[in-house]
Amino acid sequence: MFSRYKKPNQPPKLAVAPGAAPAPAAVADAPAPDASRAQTARRAPPPAAAVPAQPVAGDKERKRKERMGELKVELHKRLLENLNLSALEHASETELKTEIGAISGEAMTEMSISLNTSERANLVQELYDEVMGLGPLEPLLKDETVSDILVNGPQQIFVERGGKLQLSDITFKDEKHLLRIIDKIVSAVGRRVDESNPYVDARLQDGSRFNAMVPPVAVDGSLVSIRKFKKDKLAIDDLVRFGAFTEEMAAYLQAAVSTRLNVIVSGGTGSGKTTTLNALSSFIDNSERILTIEDTAELQLQQIHVGRMESRPPNVEGKGAVTQRDCLRNALRMRPDRIIVGETRGEEVIDMLQAMNTGHDGSMTTIHANNARDGISRLENMVAMAGIEMPLKAVRSQIASAVNLIVQASRLQDGSRRMVSITELTGMEGDVISMQEIFRYERLGLAPDGKIIGRFTATGVRSHYSERFRQWGYDLPASIYEPVQD
Repeated sequence: MFSRYKKPNQPPKLAVAPGAAPAPAAVADAPAPDASRAQTARRAPPPAAAVPAQPVAGDKERKRKERMGELKVELHKRLLENLNLSALEHASETELKTEIGAISGEAMTEMSISLNTSERANLVQELYDEVMGLGPLEPLLKDETVSDILVNGPQQIFVERGGKLQLSDITFKDEKHLLRIIDKIVSAVGRRVDESNPYVDARLQDGSRFNAMVPPVAVDGSLVSIRKFKKDKLAIDDLVRFGAFTEEMAAYLQAAVSTRLNVIVSGGTGSGKTTTLNALSSFIDNSERILTIEDTAELQLQQIHVGRMESRPPNVEGKGAVTQRDCLRNALRMRPDRIIVGETRGEEVIDMLQAMNTGHDGSMTTIHANNARDGISRLENMVAMAGIEMPLKAVRSQIASAVNLIVQASRLQDGSRRMVSITELTGMEGDVISMQEIFRYERLGLAPDGKIIGRFTATGVRSHYSERFRQWGYDLPASIYEPVQD
């Protein structure tokens, strides 16, 4: 249906009308020393004879897509006029598709339009997606290989597959079409987006994270990003099999989480922080009461006793906001054994640190940082953002006492995600927080296919919490701390 190999921005001068002879190109202007040579040049085919046919095919394909788009808009209007929208909730997908096929078939007969079986089936599916789903985005949401959907205006939709972005061949008809789909999403969750409130953060029915920004803030058309919700949670064994970290690192992390060390997962956007946090939470015992706090609920904890909380933005009047800090303060009164904050990014950090220091050990959260030392600096900055005036040494002392472990996740240039470092906080040395790295990922080179060659290795430093592990029944062998030999 779509041409994946059409060259973008073909010069219009290469287009040739159907039936017209191709121009003789440079042959007409070239000097001819003798008649035989000129005659040979005229008989020889142009060196790029196949090039002019490509823009014509691309132009026909573009016009066909435009006609199909116009037809779909017209049929969608007729469906809205004829379908009983209040009864759609009780109709099955098969029944609704049959009804859509009947109405659209009748309309196409009136308009003297005929389609083959395949085109008619595709049209019915697209109309069903428009009525019941999210229009052009619906096939991407159903595609298990797509992890992120990024919309830059109505004509440009990127998807992420295997950690790499690629341009899809799916488009919206125009900006109004895109805005209608955005409004359909946000209205379903009680939010709104317009010129006075040009951005929104919401959650789709399947749990996928949705963010949109509309004009006039978005200059070239509405911007949409969807982080898809994974139905199958990746366990520790899956991550080890995928090469995110090693079995030795998994054994160490199991001991750390089970013995209730406070863990921070650090990393950049899309580095796998939430996936790592989900995997680490699998080591928590079923007998513990866990409370999770998030801006957009993404965590998929499998324990029996889990209480989930989600922050709420202000309403139209600017009131009714419930922040992560509000949720965290209230969570402290709900007798939690562990508190898990999806992402710490602001003033709630001071309450998180105090919780870690006052009987809620074993708590976990994520932050945005490039390495463990930067993560500590981020925590210091967020404490300052909370408006609490504390000496820097007191802030660092609070962090050193609260945080035991920083797990650094990273998305490498080939799209793979790795746990590149596991670092312990061991206390204070003067005014500086002392840290020691236990495991790291070493990059060794680049393969011809662009894949990064590397290996995981221990640093040779024995864990500061080895005695704690032993007391809790996790007597790790000394061999897991030995570095890999060349």
